[in-house]
Amino acid sequence: MEKKRIKNSRYITGIDGIRTLAVIGVILYHLLPSYLPGGYLGVPILLVISGYLITDLLRQEWKQNEKIDVLKFYIRRLKRLYPSLVTVLVVSTAYITLFQRNLLNNIRGAVFSSLLYVNNWWQIDHGLSYFDRFGNESPFTHLWTMAVEGQNYLIWPLLFILLIKFVRRRDWIFYILTIGGLLSAIGMAVGFTPGEDPTRIYYGTDTRIFSILIGNALAFIWPSTRLKEEIPDSAKKILNTAGLASLFLLIVSYIFMDDRFSFPYYGGIYLVSVVTAVLVAVTAHPGASLNRWLTNPVFSYLGKRSYGIYLYQFPVMIFYEAKVNVANNVWLHVFIELALIVLCSELSYRFIEEPLRKFDYKKTWTMIKGWFSKPILSKQKAVGIASFIVVLIASIGVSIAPSSAVNANQAEFQEEIQENKQAAQKTKNEDDTNDSEEETQDTATDENILETYSTDIDHVTEKYGLTEKQVKQARETEVTAFGDSVLLGSTKNIQEIFPDAVIDADVGRQLYDSVDLLQELKDEDNLKENVVLALGSNGYADEAQFDDLMDVIGDRKVYLINVRVPTQRWQNDNNSLFKKMNDKYKRITLVDWYDLSNENTNWFREDQVHPTDVGRVEYTSLLAKKILE
Repeated sequence: MEKKRIKNSRYITGIDGIRTLAVIGVILYHLLPSYLPGGYLGVPILLVISGYLITDLLRQEWKQNEKIDVLKFYIRRLKRLYPSLVTVLVVSTAYITLFQRNLLNNIRGAVFSSLLYVNNWWQIDHGLSYFDRFGNESPFTHLWTMAVEGQNYLIWPLLFILLIKFVRRRDWIFYILTIGGLLSAIGMAVGFTPGEDPTRIYYGTDTRIFSILIGNALAFIWPSTRLKEEIPDSAKKILNTAGLASLFLLIVSYIFMDDRFSFPYYGGIYLVSVVTAVLVAVTAHPGASLNRWLTNPVFSYLGKRSYGIYLYQFPVMIFYEAKVNVANNVWLHVFIELALIVLCSELSYRFIEEPLRKFDYKKTWTMIKGWFSKPILSKQKAVGIASFIVVLIASIGVSIAPSSAVNANQAEFQEEIQENKQAAQKTKNEDDTNDSEEETQDTATDENILETYSTDIDHVTEKYGLTEKQVKQARETEVTAFGDSVLLGSTKNIQEIFPDAVIDADVGRQLYDSVDLLQELKDEDNLKENVVLALGSNGYADEAQFDDLMDVIGDRKVYLINVRVPTQRWQNDNNSLFKKMNDKYKRITLVDWYDLSNENTNWFREDQVHPTDVGRVEYTSLLAKKILE
């Protein structure tokens, strides 16, 4: 049996149960965000646990030895965390090099920043968004969490020693850490701007450290080895009630605290961290029942492998979903991905984490020399050769990986998007203060436009399959088109048919953040008689959000375009919602882009979502025919 480093330490089995709930939340948030929109809160739960356990062990070490061996602390942390992290980075990079070369871009920075535990700042510096479900595909996105923990492990033992030596009193240290946590949470609130991407404050060590500090502070007033097993029944009842209440609140937060709300950043995540501290405190108390209630074979199994489960989730999801259409048979693919994640974590736990955590690295050279003497057909030889090949492939991938590069197709698409953005902006009403001065010029311009379009009618009818009567009707039809990048890419096509159309579209736009934008269009008299809605490609939508949009639109005619996003789970759910809205609102006409385009993969770019030139013509033709019926 392995000798205990700290004599009086105790393994709190219920903590594995809390870890299990945390990691399940995170994974289901990524796999089924519409079912568990608050699952991202598993991250602060894990951070609080980490802060408490590490500080509790440091306090025990100080009490036993009257010192902290900082170097050995670093070595223990590296032996615990590094082998699996390196394995994920190497295996994933090798896979990308062989099978998914489009993900090589910037992978060198992602790998090295992860190894140095600064990945969160690297992602912030490169403008990468944690909340971009569609355009930010990377198997290493989630490693920002490891970076925050790694930075804490580097600094906290030194800070711990300073606090113990110069502050000394546990209650004062508790207050200092609590104030530090509050300042961090305030930094998150101050840095958050509603309607803007919150990635900076979500990734930043300064704005996320409060969860760890809350765990650190708890360890100074609630040391696990000084809690009594025999306590009065009244105290036990209070503890159990507090523990169950905190567990209930965390589950409710998973269900209702959507990351799209402002509340999580205005103190919600901080409150979840505080509630987690209560749950950890009760679970750690030997006199309470929660430790026993949270201990079972399933929780123990998953809790011990929670680190590997967290590490492997994104690589499995990114690689699997790139090869498989997950929009159909969503639950089947969810179960397959969960099975793959657990399998990878099990293999990692058995053959990487545990063996290398216990391995004496002083014997590394001896082991390498012994490897050469093994029979050529031995298991050790095969594993060594296979490992060398994987590392070699990964090294080649890292060495040839471009930095912030785009291929010809991506460059073309980006240029088109910018051109269409400019064209769309010009369709909106500008300041009317100079209208009277420019009336004559406007009239002359209008006459020139009409003359131009009259000579172009044949081209438009032939290109879009419209009749001459329809094209002339389109010239007199008021349209506002509002949507995401799929619509944005067709701006110029829409203008060919509806020259007076107002177009407001943007990359990454989602239904939930569109109400204020539509209201702004309405206030500026840019919301015309016919409104085209082209949303739903970038994330889940729900009926309440849609009802809010319809309230703004009022009694105008709405043309609702459904979506084709075969690589994302929300495709079918959103299309079902749009069908339901079509039945609910008589003034809605459903434009079935999915049914028309789904079998025509040649209409789309490599992402299978954004139409090519041919696809944009078909998209615009379908929309125009619906409007002009």
